[in-house]
Amino acid sequence: MTEQEGLPYRPCVGVMLINGEGRVFVGRRAERGDAPEGVGTWWQMPQGGLDPGEEPEAGARRELAEETGVRSARFVARARNWLTYDLPSELVGIAWEGRYRGQKQMWFAARFEGPESEINIGPREGHEQEFDAWQWVSLQELPALVVPFKREVYLSVIEEFAAVASW
Repeated sequence: MTEQEGLPYRPCVGVMLINGEGRVFVGRRAERGDAPEGVGTWWQMPQGGLDPGEEPEAGARRELAEETGVRSARFVARARNWLTYDLPSELVGIAWEGRYRGQKQMWFAARFEGPESEINIGPREGHEQEFDAWQWVSLQELPALVVPFKREVYLSVIEEFAAVASW
């Protein structure tokens, strides 16, 4: 086990992709059976690590395209602050090869403006398939779908972007 407090947070971005009905995209993690992040129902919004020197919005657009194929999205809001979560103690030293205690995330809200046929969760060159299923869900459904240690971040994202989701 690694001493959690001495480790940094992994810089990360996330996207709340909202459709015309105010519902939010979630994907089910493809590697959920042996994922190092613990047991859960394995749904999450598109998110991922920032590349060195990458600006958060550019990283969010990249992650959205890599994980969902979506390019027809208009970014409409950015979280006021970075949000953090810590991994459960039993996962520190395992997830992300033991380099991080959790994630520091900048979240964005984006309106999906393309046809649903644009959504493609299949594998892409240079990027492993993140999701094996996807769906649109209400804001109220969202917290129960994620692993428990990410719920507080998701509740904060919902609070921050609730007005944007009701367009």
